[in-house]
Amino acid sequence: MNPILHKLGFAADDRVVIVHADDIGMCQATLPAYADLLEAGLLSSAAVMVPCPWFPETARFCRAHPEVDMGVHLTLTCEWTTYRWRPISTRDESSGLMDDEGYFPRTTAEIMARGNANAVATEMRAQVQRAANAGIDITHIDSHMGSVFRNTFLEPYVQLAREAGIPAFFPNPYDERIVARGLSPETTQAGKEIARRLEQQGAPLVDDLRGLPLDQPGDQVPIAKHLFNTLTPGLTVLLLHPAVDTPELRAIASDWQSRVANYEALTNRELCDHVRNSDIHVIGYRVLRDLLRT
Repeated sequence: MNPILHKLGFAADDRVVIVHADDIGMCQATLPAYADLLEAGLLSSAAVMVPCPWFPETARFCRAHPEVDMGVHLTLTCEWTTYRWRPISTRDESSGLMDDEGYFPRTTAEIMARGNANAVATEMRAQVQRAANAGIDITHIDSHMGSVFRNTFLEPYVQLAREAGIPAFFPNPYDERIVARGLSPETTQAGKEIARRLEQQGAPLVDDLRGLPLDQPGDQVPIAKHLFNTLTPGLTVLLLHPAVDTPELRAIASDWQSRVANYEALTNRELCDHVRNSDIHVIGYRVLRDLLRT
């Protein structure tokens, strides 16, 4: 059984899920979507992209609603063609944090290949510090596009979480469900020792990772219902990338229709009632953070 769930009082066969919204603050369309999802009541956690243009408004929302469960979506990449953002800690080309245009690289493979580990550590720390300075009660850290999951980036990632007294999203590399998601052999090997140490320290490990698709526009309520119905015992993180339909979103993201579909599915009353009436336990990162700090 996942030790963190045992400490929270769950049984070995309980299905526990964090319903998590990524990319908050990436653009304006994410903010009304996030507010609507909070009102719908199924979303339990989210994470903000600090280097992005709509971070200040996200921080203002968090200050006005201090009860929200908001983490930092550590950002080392910028995947879009016409909508770009830069590191907040440096303009030094030798850091490996920038492409030839001066922005974050577009792909995870590129930042993993060229990123200087010390520069990555400094950038991650700067993003967490800026979020804290802006008044966000940070509940956790995780990774945009999985870019920190390179063996040389993992240590500063978990060290940052330990210093801040917050959980880091970390998949359990011993769990076959996580291995099946396609972690590289190098990351799996490096992650095993870190996972063992995190567990000894009482930090949470994630048993499974699922997500609403970004390549299927249209009604995603049946997809979401299937994801919830087929959850297995343990701690699962279920990801979505919600946004409302705006001209800006359409101009930025080729997958804008699927992001809108993510939003519409998790605000669907039938789906929300279905999950509430099931034996699924929805939690956020705040309860994990508070347990970690005690």
